Amino acid sequence: MVDRLVNSELNTRRIASVESCFGSSGVPLAVPGRVLVGEGVLTKMCRKRPKSRQFFLFNDILVYGNIVIGKKKYNKQHIMPLEEVSLESIADNQQYRNGWYIRTTTKSFVVYAATSTEKQEWMAHINKCVEDLLRKSGKKPVENHAAVWVPDAEASICMRCKKTQFTFVQRRHHCRNCGAVVCAACSSKKFLLPQQSGKALRVCDACYETLRHTTSGPAGSSSTAGSAAGSKLNASGAAAAAAASNDSSNDDDTDEDTASPPAEGHDEPRFYGDNSTLSAQDESIGGGSTALSSPTAAAATGATVASATPATASSVSNNNC
Repeated sequence: MVDRLVNSELNTRRIASVESCFGSSGVPLAVPGRVLVGEGVLTKMCRKRPKSRQFFLFNDILVYGNIVIGKKKYNKQHIMPLEEVSLESIADNQQYRNGWYIRTTTKSFVVYAATSTEKQEWMAHINKCVEDLLRKSGKKPVENHAAVWVPDAEASICMRCKKTQFTFVQRRHHCRNCGAVVCAACSSKKFLLPQQSGKALRVCDACYETLRHTTSGPAGSSSTAGSAAGSKLNASGAAAAAAASNDSSNDDDTDEDTASPPAEGHDEPRFYGDNSTLSAQDESIGGGSTALSSPTAAAATGATVASATPATASSVSNNNC
């Protein structure tokens, strides 16, 4: 397995190549015991539209970033501890195929692979890394994850009042607890969701009432602390509504990008280390190196594991899409 790559020069060079591609926009990734397991491009469902993102799977973290120059430069690095990651397959529909949820305590979203085989490979390798990590650490899987935001395009009117139609003036807002797209009037309150943030976050009125009256809400927040935060932030309904109207629904998950890079031919993901020996063919790091694994076999053994729910940790990233 990947353990034999821990101290290999090849793994060190691979990680250094990833760090170089992120440059000053990323953080150092080389730490003792870390192995780059695989890499490739997935389509991430962002708030406004699907976008290509470069993903790097390590044996302890999942990293992704915006593609500036294909295979050469990325920015807006996000790091997701695998102890938090849980996967769930999504059934194909007429518009989207080969998708699955990636959930953590602080951020959850949908990604799509180019083919069903690639989907199985990605899910199998991620699930295997999560299982190995939890087994070695002795930690238990986390049970609560951040909500997946409903894309803007799927809601032309408020999903709560069913009346407010969104326009340039009537902006969309997302409930941080359930992910629904709501208007300012239906999301005038905030509630403390400790697993997502140390500050109170915007929630829809329905979720606020549910969280306020439960001992432990879906995001693991206590009723007492949440209610105190909500009461303090909403001393005046009018003041809260005014504040809500000035609060961008996407301040912590911006969907704006630099100009997209020119479209390139699709490259299959590369996975390293499984049941194979190091070969001279894999000496060219970062430029189409030959995969060291048998991902199809890995998928066959692990694709049936739709979800591996992990333990607590905190994401080390900004929240840009």
